[in-house]
Amino acid sequence: MKKVSYFISLVLAVALLSSCGGLNKMLKEAGNVKYQVEPEVLEAHTGNVAVTITGSFPASYFNKKATLEAVPVLVYEGGETKFESVSVQGEDVEANNEVIKFTGDNFTYSATIPFNEEMRVSELILKTSASMSGKSVTMPDVKLADGVVATSTLTKKSGHPILVGDKFKRVIPESKKADIHYVINRANVRGSELKAEDIDALKAYLKEANEKVNYKFTGTEISAYASPDGPLDLNEKLSGKRAETAGTFFNRELKKAKVEEAGKEGFVKTTTTPEDWDGFKELMQKSDVQDKELILRVLSMHSDPVVREKEIKNMSEAFEVLKDDILPKLRRSKLIVNVDVVGFSDEEILNYIETNPDTLGLEALLYAATLTEDAEKQLKYYGMASEKAPKCFRAVNGMGYTLMKMGKVEESEKAFIKAQELKDGDYVKNNLGFVALVQGDLEKAQGYFTSMEKLTDESNFGLGTINLFNGNYQDAVNYFGTNPSFNAALAKLLNGNTTGAKSTLEAIDHKCPWGDYLKAVVGARMDDENYVMTNLKAAVAADGELKALAKTDMEFGKYFENAAFKSIVE
Repeated sequence: MKKVSYFISLVLAVALLSSCGGLNKMLKEAGNVKYQVEPEVLEAHTGNVAVTITGSFPASYFNKKATLEAVPVLVYEGGETKFESVSVQGEDVEANNEVIKFTGDNFTYSATIPFNEEMRVSELILKTSASMSGKSVTMPDVKLADGVVATSTLTKKSGHPILVGDKFKRVIPESKKADIHYVINRANVRGSELKAEDIDALKAYLKEANEKVNYKFTGTEISAYASPDGPLDLNEKLSGKRAETAGTFFNRELKKAKVEEAGKEGFVKTTTTPEDWDGFKELMQKSDVQDKELILRVLSMHSDPVVREKEIKNMSEAFEVLKDDILPKLRRSKLIVNVDVVGFSDEEILNYIETNPDTLGLEALLYAATLTEDAEKQLKYYGMASEKAPKCFRAVNGMGYTLMKMGKVEESEKAFIKAQELKDGDYVKNNLGFVALVQGDLEKAQGYFTSMEKLTDESNFGLGTINLFNGNYQDAVNYFGTNPSFNAALAKLLNGNTTGAKSTLEAIDHKCPWGDYLKAVVGARMDDENYVMTNLKAAVAADGELKALAKTDMEFGKYFENAAFKSIVE
């Protein structure tokens, strides 16, 4: 009995020693396990840090009865963040972990953690422990990678609202017309014609326009016509004589109205039309003459005026109607007065809007907002336009546009919603889309942009930015197109096109600290130290807060101990 007990104790002791020996062997040879990390320097994308680790165990290393638990930990100043733990097991372990063969084997692990700013300068440490038969040993920590390149977090949620502009025109062309009609084959101006309503209106207009200081005469026209019946040579003389008699009357009225420009050469332009076939066709199309379509067909089939006249006269019944209803209207001289109505100057508009805004019309009020860079005044002027015309969506939209530029996003949203109630359209969908984008609601923003009937440069920028945030870098590049912007350059850089990013940044037509900063990042990726230092120096000179960012930006990791770099960021 004692011998049996002794044998059992001996077996247990041997087992215990062998188990500890297995773990100790794994501990002793832990350095033979090889790890490969992708990416070599961790990166942040879509607000997360992802890592893929491939471990290679040599032959005869992994005990068949052992279980190994591994936890990748991102360690940074002031804290650490653990990735999800993973366990692998030997071939004789009864569990559901991935099995590692005793003859040598590999395993691959992927995990993601949320990114935070403290992770910019960090190290990825692998912590492992092995266990077997109720015993465990802690393996040495292994540094796997540095982290974290956070260039994707530089994406800008900038608003690009559309301003529906004013229709203000400083110079508005204006014309006044009147006709003098003649008896067949005559050119004298009858007294009854000079008492016609349109002639009286023309005379009054000449006097009124000449008295207004903001009316400027640009010229007058006399067009004399003969109807397309009768011999051509007679009509040529007739239309010319009608031009003379109309001119005599017109010049007399210009003098009566004291129009100074009347004496200038070329002020009165005269044309004659011996046979007014165009006028004839126009009147026929508007008429209800019985053979209307047949007559129009004759006009289209024959270009010779003699043939036209002959064919139409052959329609005896129709021609009788034409003689009474159509042809008399073509025997005329048309008088036209052209003026430019000159509006207030920019200085006058800005003066009146502050001193006497009732002097200005809606379009001038809207235009006034474009004459100042002062956002408060712009908001005030759009408000005045809205009060003058409560149903004018452009005024309310202008208020929203200005509020967004001022960074008052919630207030701008209220204005855009009111504009949408007044008149819905692509412009307001675009603007509400940027409200949602700036507020961080990417799904809502995308809904607005994609509901537009026709995408604009602004909405394409919005969709490009959304795809940039979502890590769809090629799609972002496609949406940004050829329009240079910071986000467009960033999309190219994150998509692997460093040269394209550089070209886009250099095409931006305004100076921007962030643009210079991204140029420095581009320089670091191109291993161009001079480009790095030149642009980083310009960036921090314009915005001193970028010094702190550069100090912890792993894009510049290889320059952290560089004297020139230190002089810029410290």
